[in-house]
This record gives sequence, C-alpha cells and structure tokens, in this order.
Amino acid sequence: MFSARPDPCTALAPARPRILAQIVLGVNALCPLLVAPVAVAQDQPVAPAPQTQAAPAAATDTQAADAPVAAPAPAPEAPASAIDYDVRIDAPRDLRELLENNLDLMRWRGNARLDLEQLLRLVRTAPDQIKTLVATEGYYSPKVSADLDRSGNKPVVLIDVAPGDPVTVGDVDLELRGFVPFDKGSAPIDAAALRNRWLLPVGARFRTADWEAAKRGFVRQIAQSRFPRAQLLDSSATVDPDTHRALLKIVVDSGPDAHFAGLKIEGLQRYPASVVTNLNTIRPGDEYNEAALQALQGRLQDTGYFSSVEVSADMSGVIAAQVQDLKQDGAAQAQPAQPPANLPVLVRVTENKRRNVALGVGFSTNTGARAQAEYDDLNVFGKRMKSNVLYEQKHQAAKADFYLPTTTGGFNNSFGAGYDRLDANGQTTRTTSIHAKRAWGSPLLEKTLTLEALTEQVTIDDLPSSRVKSVPLTFAITKRHLDSLVQPSRGYIVNAQVGGAFLPVLTDEKFVRVYTRALGYKPIGDAGTLIVRGEFGAVGSKDKNGVPSTFLFRAGGDQSVRGYGYQQLGVPVGSAITGGRYLLTGSAEYDYWFKPPWGAAVFYDVGNAGDNFHDLKPKVGYGVGARWRSPVGPINVDVAYGKAVHKVRLHFSLGFTF
Repeated sequence: MFSARPDPCTALAPARPRILAQIVLGVNALCPLLVAPVAVAQDQPVAPAPQTQAAPAAATDTQAADAPVAAPAPAPEAPASAIDYDVRIDAPRDLRELLENNLDLMRWRGNARLDLEQLLRLVRTAPDQIKTLVATEGYYSPKVSADLDRSGNKPVVLIDVAPGDPVTVGDVDLELRGFVPFDKGSAPIDAAALRNRWLLPVGARFRTADWEAAKRGFVRQIAQSRFPRAQLLDSSATVDPDTHRALLKIVVDSGPDAHFAGLKIEGLQRYPASVVTNLNTIRPGDEYNEAALQALQGRLQDTGYFSSVEVSADMSGVIAAQVQDLKQDGAAQAQPAQPPANLPVLVRVTENKRRNVALGVGFSTNTGARAQAEYDDLNVFGKRMKSNVLYEQKHQAAKADFYLPTTTGGFNNSFGAGYDRLDANGQTTRTTSIHAKRAWGSPLLEKTLTLEALTEQVTIDDLPSSRVKSVPLTFAITKRHLDSLVQPSRGYIVNAQVGGAFLPVLTDEKFVRVYTRALGYKPIGDAGTLIVRGEFGAVGSKDKNGVPSTFLFRAGGDQSVRGYGYQQLGVPVGSAITGGRYLLTGSAEYDYWFKPPWGAAVFYDVGNAGDNFHDLKPKVGYGVGARWRSPVGPINVDVAYGKAVHKVRLHFSLGFTF
C-alpha cells in the first residue's frame, strides 16, 4: 500500500524546487530499492513542467539516475548535430491527449539545441514520467514502453501505453470536527446529510483532479451556511494497485458558527442608503447563509443604480481576534470550539452613470427591420426613468416608465405611459395607455400586478375606424425552473395570466381574460434536446367589439405556429385577420447538437385562434432549422412549411424568448 502522505524516499531527492510530477520521478529514480511494488496517489494534481528554452544536457546512465528527468541542465550553445524527430503515442484517447500536452519528449520537439544523446536520455526516462502522469487519471499499474526507431529518414519515438484497470474508490472516511450547535435554539447538525454531499463516492474512478475537486467542493458546501470558516485539516489517499482500490480520508473542522450582524454600506454618493436597506432581508442574529448574501447582491444589481455590487460577510473582526489569540499563545494550535461569530454584512457598490443612451438595430421575420433607442436616467425627481423608442416596419412604439425605490417588503412599483402602433395582416392598431405596475418575487418565481387605462383605435382595410377604451387589471405569475436563464437545455417555464376590465368605469365592455403558456426542455441522449411548447387563451364578454384587440388572440410567427406569417391565424374580416376569443397552439421540436455550439432542428407546430372552440381547426406547420448557441443567446433559423397555405417561410429569432 502507499499513501498520499510524503514518501520517505523524498528525503533523498535533490533539494531544489520542482513541480510535483518531477519530484515523484526523481524519487523513483533515487530510491528503486526502497519503493515497494505500489505507487503514490498524490494529494494534488500533477502539473506539467514549465517550458524552458534549454535542451536537456547529455548524461551517462548513472547521471540520469541521479537527477530528475524533466528539468535538464541548459546547454551553453547549440550542438552541431541537432536532431529533429516525431513522437507516436499508442494509448487511449484521453491519456494520449494528456501525454501530448505534458511529456518532455513532446516539449523538446523542434528545439535546435537537442542532440541525439540527449534524445536517447529523454526516451529512457519517458516511461517513469508516463507512469506518473497516467496515475493522475487513476491508472496505477500501466504497462509502458518507449523506443526510438531510426530506420527512416527521421527518427520516430514509439510509445505504447496499456493503462490496465483503473483504481476506484474503495472507502471514504470523513472525520468531522466541531459542528456543535452553540445556542439552544440552533438547529442540530445532520452529520449524515453532510457526508451525503461528498462528490467522490465509493466505486467512482479515482482521478487526482476529481479528488482535489471533491475536497474543495465539500469544504465549500459546508462554508456556504452557518460555518463560513470551515477548513480542511488533513487528507490522504491510500492506493493499493493490486486490488485497484483507493482508501480516502479527510478531516474537516467547522470552525465557529456565524451569525449576521448589522449592515455596512460603502460607495454611496448620490443615492440614499434606503436604496440598499429597503432590499435587505437579512436581519441581525440570522444564521450565516451565503445564499442570502447572493440574493441581496442580485437584487441590488437588478435596480440599475450600480455598475458593480459586492455583498459579503465582513470577517475582519473575527480574523483580527484570532490573530491576537495566536500572538498571545505563541503558536497556532488546534483550538476548542469557539463561540459564534457575529459578522456584519458588507455592501460595496459603485454607482452607475446617471444618464445612459443606447442605440440598436436588428431584424425579425415577424415585424421586419428594427431601429431602437433607449434613454435611462437614474434620478428624475428622485425616481429612475427608462424610456424607449422602437421603429420596425410593421410595429412602432414609444414609452416611458418611472420606477420607485424598492420597498422594504420587496415590491418594485412603477408607472408610465406609452404609444403603440401595429400593422399586421390588414389590421392597424393604435394604442395609447397609462399604467401602474407592481412586481415582486425573483427571476425564478416572478409576480406582477398591472392596472392600465387605454384607448385603442383599430382600422381594418377601408372600413371606418373603431375606437374603444378600457381599464383592465391583470395579474401574472411566471415560474422558471431551468438550468440556464439564457441558454436553457433542461427544465421548464410556465406563465399564467388572469385579468380583465371588471367595472364600467372608462370601459366600453367588461371582460374576463385568462392566458397560459408553458415551455419545457428535456435532454435526449448525449447531444439531443426535446423542446415542447403549448399555450391557451380565452376571453369572456357579452360583446367582443368592446374588448381591446390587444387582449384578443392571433397565432402564427416565429414564436407561435411556424410556416405562417406573424399573427396570420385568427378571425377573417374582409381581407384582414383579426383577433379571436380563443387560442390554442402546441409545438414539438428536436434539436441535435452535432458540433456544439452548432446544431440542427426538426419541428412540428399546430394551432389556431378563433371566436369559438369549433373554429379552432388546427393549422399545421413543420420544417427544419439551424441552431447556434452564440455568446448573447441562441440564434435560430427555421425553414417551415405552412400546410394550410401551401407556402414555405423563413423564420429567424435571436435569444431565448418567452
């Protein structure tokens, strides 16, 4: 057996700095008689030797055994008989890449200061270096050979590696020290739950990188709540190459448990402290929890008031006290459990520029070419103002919103006004509105309540324009459970809305409206993703003509039923398509990522909108598409065939839209 603890042979190794892989090679060379038929599982991953410009010095066999092989002495000048050579490695793919990136034979190729004698030395020492490298991948009993073939015009180093069976984790001994609840009201420590967080279980292949990651991750998970000063006291990995098993042991000390103290704010100049304090839900005395700090940081970043936000627990007082104790004791020794630490919440912010202007252009197959301008002012009568002007070929809009500071209850209140014009499928709609909105929750569970007062003018073909007014109130809730909010590949998102105009105040027609939309992602195999989508909507009223068209339903377009134009499916009126009382659509898509970030897709969409359920005769669209996971979000290009209209349409979209 052998252990990750220091081997006694290392005391005989040359006393000069080496990376871990080089030390092991030197030890093996110096102590061939002391080393048993076992290998050492290092407690840290082997790093490649730093590249130098010096060629390996020529050496006799005795000299080669007396020095580490991967750091040859520099030659004073290039030899007259410089040699070029190739290296062929016969090994499994992952090991071949490891050797190509780290072997000295690969590093010295093409070096004009390398001669034949030095090359032969590298060939002789290569097997030991290879065994050290493949051990980091869990192979401790490899069969390795290295030969130099000089039969051709160019010498070729032939390396053959048969790794054998990998070493797996045979047992894990996790010793937990500390973890004592100091207050009677504290929740007891669940040692079994802590051990379940270990990421390198019994039966897993023992790789050095995984071993290091498991140790870091275990301590990191403990430090995220209640015990921020948890630390790894000791660790060892004892590997038996005969049984191909590794016995792991780690010792973790919790340190003192911690609670939050008061709030300390740094960096505010123009804005009052209430901008921060109103968003803070952490109370003095709460148990330390890193998730609470991250949540506060996210809320502050979302306000738009700051270009940078850093929220952390201020441990300077605890560290200073511990340093003072160490000075008094004269040495750092293991201390008994300490009383809880009270950590202030430190918020460091850098205020954003007060005014900001952004311009943009784009294109959508739904509404055509786009030009957009945004103006953001962080202090208009003490409120943040965001304004936007949008011009598209079929759609134009202008709006301005004023945002109040977030309340202590976590509510984001805003009010504003806007104008919107949409020309789609023979119907032109002009809407002027004022609105007030309350939003709360998080990006994972978001809720909004919106009250509007609007007037709408609708023109269809050459018919006289109609005008309606309404004061609708809408509640919406969005639930997200995705692996990524930008480029999701697993999970789901659901949005539900209920509202309407319930009072005859400034309202031509009372109505009730419900709408829901869901989108799901499910991985299929190693490279595929199944995407399903569905939506349903319904409006109830005595007279449809008094309901604003923006609250009715049409289907078709990039995010609806592909193969049809934007809002092409609905209720025909003359040559135009108008909104209906009901909507029902569905979609199934399979994306295959043949060369990430590139992929291809096939899809099948179905749906329609109408004034009655029997009018919802499904319209079908299907086709193929190309996908690219760009840094700014997914880009989709689809070619779809609309079966009802017997036409092929091109659809283009950028970003994840819901």
